[in-house]
Amino acid sequence: MSVRATARIVAAPGGRLPVLESDGPLALRRTRASGGGPDHSRVTVVGAMSAPLGGDRLAIEAEVQDGARLTVDAAAATVALPGRTAEPASYDVRLTVGQHAALHWLPEQLISARGSDLRMRTHVELAPSACLVLREEQVLGRHREPTGTLVTRLTVRRSGRLLFDQELSYGPGAPGGWDGGAVLGGHRAVGQLLLVQEGWENAPPRPRLFGETAVLTPLAGPGVLVTAVAPDARELRRVLDDALALVREESRGRVAVPAV
Repeated sequence: MSVRATARIVAAPGGRLPVLESDGPLALRRTRASGGGPDHSRVTVVGAMSAPLGGDRLAIEAEVQDGARLTVDAAAATVALPGRTAEPASYDVRLTVGQHAALHWLPEQLISARGSDLRMRTHVELAPSACLVLREEQVLGRHREPTGTLVTRLTVRRSGRLLFDQELSYGPGAPGGWDGGAVLGGHRAVGQLLLVQEGWENAPPRPRLFGETAVLTPLAGPGVLVTAVAPDARELRRVLDDALALVREESRGRVAVPAV
């Protein structure tokens, strides 16, 4: 039987969490925020069962109210697995960040296991003064196995206007060339770090390369995107963490990028 589940988070100023609703395999736990102060809430997603499987419909909704600060992370990687049905699984993430609010969306890796088929969509709505630190990481296949089918789409709107919209496809059924030299080049891990910060409209971090497999690109708005590929999840995380530290250091004294 397929699972239908939607978990919900609402963060309010003062570190309050007026809504923290777990559902199905999506168990939410309030955890201690490190370095964020008493006004910073932290929620950890704990997988309560194997999911998503083929045919599952999962969703997480998070609202950060005006003036609130929230970090959402995960206790372990999410593994997309084949189910009893050939129907794709879906995982929808819907995020809303209010005025002078900050959201750090930092899940663990999404692993696309052989035979799985997952459609993941992340939609973010930002107020003009909202701050966003969002990390996505995908690992294509478990150890020494081919990847399943994975389609991800990330859409970010700020003040109702489109800031970023990107769809990526991997595995069986994806457009040709997804595993070629112009895309993955033989790597099994791919990720991106999206940073949005008021004040970057006229002075964003400059574009640059991080080694041979990662690049920082300013967006047409107050944000930057770091895209990276790597041979494994550990190396991918190192590259993205190094990029975040460099952006924070470069912006010091000009624009405050909140610590993660």
